[in-house]
Amino acid sequence: MPKVAYQGIPGANSEIAVRQHFGEDVEAHPCQDFNQLFDALLTDAVDYSLLPVENAFSGSVSGAYELLLDHDVRIQAEVILHVHHALLANQGAALDDIKQARSHPQALLQCERFLKRNSIKAVGWYDTAGAAQDLAENPEPGVAVIASKLAGELYDLELIANEIEDEQFNYTRFLLMGHGDPEPSDYNKTSIVFATRNRPAALYECLGEFAKRDLNLTKLESRPRRNRPWEPLFYLDFEGHWQDPRCQELLMQLLQLTSFVKMLGSYPAVRSGTVGM
Repeated sequence: MPKVAYQGIPGANSEIAVRQHFGEDVEAHPCQDFNQLFDALLTDAVDYSLLPVENAFSGSVSGAYELLLDHDVRIQAEVILHVHHALLANQGAALDDIKQARSHPQALLQCERFLKRNSIKAVGWYDTAGAAQDLAENPEPGVAVIASKLAGELYDLELIANEIEDEQFNYTRFLLMGHGDPEPSDYNKTSIVFATRNRPAALYECLGEFAKRDLNLTKLESRPRRNRPWEPLFYLDFEGHWQDPRCQELLMQLLQLTSFVKMLGSYPAVRSGTVGM
């Protein structure tokens, strides 16, 4: 049975993503923060760690890519979770009773229209599942939380309303981290990070190497380079596996064009057209 670390407490969306990928025959290991995810993996306390990297609604997860750069691990797979939010309260409560809802600020933002429509005040909390656990341990009339339906079941809370998110296209992308390189599958992505030399057209020349080889980019993001102000790092995902001849040629060329390049992994990925609603 694989042991997989995730950030949060039982009932967190990250745990749901773990079980979506591995099924129920998995030992899910909760971690307090992202640093613990990497520590658990690097000390062999777990076989894998699952890291959220971006949300279709709110963008990249702060700090996630920097940690991938800092640690000697490999991406093993991409996991896409369709995130649903539920309004939960202590047993016996009804929607008309609810005056405030606690949750992580991102979850509150994703349910903003529902809250306004029902005249419910949004109150920021450190975590979605954490808000559910805290309310279960300290019941308060008129107070609800926004968390997963699983969190409600785990902490014995009343399900007031389900799937209350404002937008249906609410997905979070996770990267499964581990050791070694996974074998190629039917559809693969490769993730790299690189820095360009400080001269005109440097990024243009790098991106041109992908076009020359008909390699499709699925993500390109610049982030600050620590200890070197105003010198960005470029995080890039493209379709293909490093064992493909075209990808090998590309990586060799990038080594000549850039001042720094690191491959984060080549791994089985999810085709965009197969992500269901």
